[in-house]
Amino acid sequence: MDRYFSVVREDMRRTNGDIIIPKRATKHSMAYDIYSNDNYTILPNQIAKIWTDIKVHMKQDEGFIINVRSSMGGKFMLANTSGWVDSDYYDNPSNDGNLGVFLLNISNETQYIHKGDRIAQGMFIKYLTTDDDFVTTERTGGFGSTNV
Repeated sequence: MDRYFSVVREDMRRTNGDIIIPKRATKHSMAYDIYSNDNYTILPNQIAKIWTDIKVHMKQDEGFIINVRSSMGGKFMLANTSGWVDSDYYDNPSNDGNLGVFLLNISNETQYIHKGDRIAQGMFIKYLTTDDDFVTTERTGGFGSTNV
């Protein structure tokens, strides 16, 4: 299998209990729904760091883009505006590839996220590199670790 979701190693999990694997809502959905594994209360202008305890495996020339669900528009945005997951993030030594969704409450009201809520969507993409791209650097960490 080239593309799939799996649960991170037990020693790298940030939540307890059931973990929901991302899935598409309909047969023509282009993105996979990502779920919250815990309850959160998020004040206006506050960021909630939601670790999914899920990792995503893909081909080397693919990425996974995470965005907030359209139904959450006006309430939330991703704190980093969009999430880009590289294929070598899977199984990294820092967090085993744990997908984090960092939501910023952009509303003027306290917002609540419940365990099992769909909080984001992710889509696989294929990417290209230039003919003179000979990068050989290997990933050594997890979230935000490619600041080389």
